[in-house]
Amino acid sequence: MIKFLGFVFLVGQFVRAVEGDVHFYDFFLSEKNFTRLCTTKSMLVVNGSFPGPVIRVNKGDTLYVNVYNQGSYGVTIHWHGVKQPRNPWSDGPEYITQCPIEAGSNFTYEVIFSDEEGTLWWHAHSDWTRASVHGAIVVSPATETSRPFPEPDGEEIIVLGSWYSGDLNMLVDEDLQTGDDLPHSIAYTINGEPGDFCACSNETSYRWMVSYGKTYLLRVINAVVSAELFFAIARHNLTVVGMDGHYIKPVVTNCPGQTMDILLTTNQSLGHYYMAALQFWSQDPAILNFDHVNATAILQYEGNYSFQSSPLFPSTLPFYKDLQAVLSFTNRIRSLAREDHPANVPLNITTRMYITLSLNDMPCRDTTCSATEDGKVFATSANNISWVNPSTDVLLAYYRNISGVYTTDFPDNPLSYYNFTSDNIPANIALTEQGTKVKVLNYNEAVEIVFQGTNVVGGAANHPMHLHGYSFFVVGTSSGNFDNKTDPKGFNLVDPPEVNTFGVPRNGWLAIRFLANNPGVWFWHCHMERHLTWGMDAAFIVKNGDTAETSIRQPPAYLPPCRVPFRSWLQNSDGSDEKRK
Repeated sequence: MIKFLGFVFLVGQFVRAVEGDVHFYDFFLSEKNFTRLCTTKSMLVVNGSFPGPVIRVNKGDTLYVNVYNQGSYGVTIHWHGVKQPRNPWSDGPEYITQCPIEAGSNFTYEVIFSDEEGTLWWHAHSDWTRASVHGAIVVSPATETSRPFPEPDGEEIIVLGSWYSGDLNMLVDEDLQTGDDLPHSIAYTINGEPGDFCACSNETSYRWMVSYGKTYLLRVINAVVSAELFFAIARHNLTVVGMDGHYIKPVVTNCPGQTMDILLTTNQSLGHYYMAALQFWSQDPAILNFDHVNATAILQYEGNYSFQSSPLFPSTLPFYKDLQAVLSFTNRIRSLAREDHPANVPLNITTRMYITLSLNDMPCRDTTCSATEDGKVFATSANNISWVNPSTDVLLAYYRNISGVYTTDFPDNPLSYYNFTSDNIPANIALTEQGTKVKVLNYNEAVEIVFQGTNVVGGAANHPMHLHGYSFFVVGTSSGNFDNKTDPKGFNLVDPPEVNTFGVPRNGWLAIRFLANNPGVWFWHCHMERHLTWGMDAAFIVKNGDTAETSIRQPPAYLPPCRVPFRSWLQNSDGSDEKRK
């Protein structure tokens, strides 16, 4: 029987190889000590490195990653931006498509690439573990195709990360139990290093050696846990040519901080130049207790020359609260929309949703909520529903028709209408409710969603919304309240960017469209971990089509068991401090 199963596996591999190459990686998750900012602490990392290993594939390939969890708590891995056609079983978000890989066990992910091309990334999708468990995915063109720009002379990967003091997951658990604000980073990193402006860091700053007169493909990944960043290189323009695994019309800029493919020409005087990143703070301008640290790395020209005692710092790096710099860049992003890279924007919409995104209050009925004086704790919501993870994963419950795990009544519209962006929102609007509510979509439905940012409890902020299993077209975005009569007239249905994550502007709206042609259970959420943890997330169930080729694949032979039920972050019990995993 074992030999027969091995033969079947090899046959399957051969069939897959006809469509694309097959790659195998081993990820060993274990604790390792790292010293930053004059302090040493232990972190869970993959294969001993921070950031983790780079995965390299070609368009259309298949990847098998065997994850060995040698840590002390459950973990999952998500392949950010990989659509995983018909294969939600390997998408990764805990309690959505799987339960955590228990300590001392392993699980093999089958990662199926389709039309993605460019730079993506992978990260843990459980608790805040992605702070240290993340890495780049490089998807090169298929052998018979080429990029829509000249072949670069070289490439470099830049991973923007965040650094926290102490045991991050323990700090998160403590804050959730007391009702306090969740942790803020104390520094940002570039390829794992904070850089010259941080204590005990100038000897370890990351350096990138370049040659004069070359054009490099710079792959920038924002792996920061709970912030968006500005990024710039002194005296060098950045030409953005791709986002989220799709090419765009070139945009010359100085301050992108998202996951992007960027062309950089080394045409400046021989010397040293800072690459720098700092936080974009989109919440209340009066609040000052956010991470002000400038992370830096050094771009260094090769050759024999004299240079200044310190590198030049980028004068074009925006200020922390420069919302206009963000809008100026995002409003210029357009897809290629040509024959070899079409923009197939859904036109005949069959499902419309209007979803408010809010910071909220929630009653705390647990005696451990000691940080609150009025009996309320922080929460976030989508259409006034604050998501709660169930005790088993939604995908398995859906596939096996297990009742009582979730409900299918996520609302298409806000439960109440008011001036969403007003400075004087009624106090009763702030209270939200918890629920595990999903939206069910028929196969091939054309979906339009308008995400509306709100100023509930003065919590207006930029929300980078991420959709699993799909990329979507950004057909419109602006400030203020969405007007469903006038604003659609300005939608871009010709060459909107195709992405998997995009920001809903502070006190503004974002309109997206996608075709629901990937059956399965697919998570969507704000990619700020603070907002996700508090409940700004939900899921789509996309039903099967009429054929086997349009239906969910069968589950793998082994799935991580749900032996440790998820405990809601909001304690409504006796104040038990039982760990979630």
